[in-house]
Amino acid sequence: MKNFFSSFFATLAALLVFCMGGAFLAMLVLAAFAAMGEKTVSVSKNSYLVVDLNANFQDKPDQIEGWDDFAEAFDGGGPHNLQLRAVTRAIQAAASDPDIAGLFVHGHLTPVGYGSGFAALRELHDAIDAFKASGKPVKAYLNFATTRDFYVVSGASEISINPYGGIYIPGLASQPMFYTGLFEKLGIGVQVTRVGKFKSAVEPFIRKDMSPESRAQTEKLLGDLWSDVTAGIEQSRHLTAGSLQALVDKEGVLESDQAVKNKLVDRAVYLDVILDELKKATGVTGAKAAFRQIAVKDYAKLVSGDGLVAHRHSPGKVELGAGHNSVAIVYAEGEIVDGTGNDQNMIYGDKLAREIRQLREDDSVKAIVLRVNSPGGSATASEAIQRELRLTEKQKPVVVSMGTVAASGGYWISTYSDRIFAEPTTITGSIGVFGMFLNVQQLANDKLGLSFDLVKTGKFADLETITRPKSEEELAIFQRLVDWVYGQFIAKVADSRKLDQAAVQEIAQGRVWSGVEAKKLGLVDEIGGLDAALKYAVGKVHLGDDVHVIEVPRKRLFAEVLSEALDGRHHDYSSTNAVSTLVQQLAAGWKSLTHFNDPQNIYARLPLEQGLP
Repeated sequence: MKNFFSSFFATLAALLVFCMGGAFLAMLVLAAFAAMGEKTVSVSKNSYLVVDLNANFQDKPDQIEGWDDFAEAFDGGGPHNLQLRAVTRAIQAAASDPDIAGLFVHGHLTPVGYGSGFAALRELHDAIDAFKASGKPVKAYLNFATTRDFYVVSGASEISINPYGGIYIPGLASQPMFYTGLFEKLGIGVQVTRVGKFKSAVEPFIRKDMSPESRAQTEKLLGDLWSDVTAGIEQSRHLTAGSLQALVDKEGVLESDQAVKNKLVDRAVYLDVILDELKKATGVTGAKAAFRQIAVKDYAKLVSGDGLVAHRHSPGKVELGAGHNSVAIVYAEGEIVDGTGNDQNMIYGDKLAREIRQLREDDSVKAIVLRVNSPGGSATASEAIQRELRLTEKQKPVVVSMGTVAASGGYWISTYSDRIFAEPTTITGSIGVFGMFLNVQQLANDKLGLSFDLVKTGKFADLETITRPKSEEELAIFQRLVDWVYGQFIAKVADSRKLDQAAVQEIAQGRVWSGVEAKKLGLVDEIGGLDAALKYAVGKVHLGDDVHVIEVPRKRLFAEVLSEALDGRHHDYSSTNAVSTLVQQLAAGWKSLTHFNDPQNIYARLPLEQGLP
């Protein structure tokens, strides 16, 4: 009995300490958020707006007010998320701000998930180019630049590089990973049903290399993306058309002196030289003083999301537009999955459909701009979203802006709209459907010594089991479902895009297209970014330049996500170590399988691990 009471009171004390510790930590978190909320942002005269590329540029804003600042404070810095629209509007506002003397761009992009794709970077590149057109200088500094880094800064007035730096722009490559051999060793069986000879999403699990069709479409897609990127760089740097390709094929990696010699950059100097010049340009003296500056993420807090033309407002918190005569930007970024949830990297079909329905029923919202950055996923979830968009379109305009990728299920939710905008480097199409079924019979029986028995009341009662392969008769059932969904997909595209079904059949087959090719084929209407789509929507409802803009999904309250913070939520940074990269690829492939939650096991999705840029 004595031991019992000792254990009881020890456990009680431990629980008390734990609760007090948790409460104390919660108080610290709340205090940290409060302190960040009290931070006043101001702009000194003759300042430079600083864009640090050491970030992930994503479409939708962070869903928690100030979360990224909090995470950075506790993670000790490193890459962070920046909303693309907030950054481009900040740059636009700075161009007409008398207190902003110029723009300084530096750092190295750190893409995460679906962020910092070439379509998004084109919008950033164009914003920097427009700033330069205002007459203010744009200075860029590079250490070791990748294709993405150099593409963004190529329009700068002056590009400097570290004397020991370099530029690595050898071209684009796709190197998908194939899991078939691993599954064979583990004893995991895979069976598929699919429609579309280019629908290669299942190939990593049934082949050990790319099919001829997959290789052909990837070569075409990469060629289109690379052509747009190289043309943009050559135009910005006033190079002869085709000269960049010849240069990178000859050199591969350009050292600083080669980069200067071939006019990719203007000069090779150390960073301290640049900082001294910026101090002089902003009227700062003293060896220890920094040049007058404001970070783009801080400056963005002074720029409202309202209006077609961005302007800086008074210091303090700037709320997004609300009230009468609003246009809503709805962000669909991530994989499309069935159900509801709070994972910021997922599009939950039921949840997004509900949010669209609420906007449809809100008379103050006059139009919707759907920003899509998704490879697709669950066919059921995609249809739930599309249904709400079609109902909305009967009452108010729905305009689609395609980001880095809007393919398969991402195209499914886009096709019924008043107008579709895409960038030349947008990855779209992939009109195809597949089903995939795993079984662990060999793994369980031969590797683990597990066995199973069965009693059932119907022939197909165990249709969804993973303990054995599907029979031919069972596969025929799923193939019939896949064929039906594919037929629906074709019919929807033909109806919405006013195309002949035979023509859609020809360009479908699960094939992916670049935005520029999709426009030629009639899958999209115009080449342009989110701003172009927003302007079109505003014009449709005649709201003028002072339109209110609402962004959905809206930020969640801190109380809703406190438990996530206490669970140790953190940024998942990518590593350049070859071994860790391989492990991450394996983990990503397995994680993608866990997202396959369509109730019918039918999917409209891009390849799981295509390795596309």
